[in-house]
Amino acid sequence: QVQLVESGGGLVQPGGSLRLSCAASGSMFSINDMGWYRQAPGKERELVAIITRGGNTNAADSVKGRFTISRDNAKNTVYLQMNSLKPEDTAIYYCNLKYINTRHYSEIAWGQGTLVTVSS
Repeated sequence: QVQLVESGGGLVQPGGSLRLSCAASGSMFSINDMGWYRQAPGKERELVAIITRGGNTNAADSVKGRFTISRDNAKNTVYLQMNSLKPEDTAIYYCNLKYINTRHYSEIAWGQGTLVTVSS
C-alpha cells in the first residue's frame, strides 16, 4: 500500500509564498509522474503542475511564472513552491503519484489534501 503525506498548507496573505511537500512511502517498483492538483469550493479538481521522473514539467497557465514544481527522487518527494499567491489560489491541494507497483502494474495514488487559504 502506497501512502502520500502532504504538508505545508496554511493561511497566507496575497502576494505571499508557501511551499508544499508530499512524501511517498510503501511498496513501489518505480515512480513515474508526480503532480499537484487543486480543488476550490464549488469547482472541479484541476491540474496545477506535473513533473516526470526525468524532470520535465508542465503547469496550468494560471500558475505559470508563480508556481514551481520539483522532486527529489531519492526521497520520493515532490514539492510545490508557490509565490505571488492570489485569493483565487485558495483551494485544497492534492498530491498525485503515478507509479509501478511490485507486480509491475501502473497505479495512481492521491494524498489526503492540504488546505491553502490566501486572504488578507
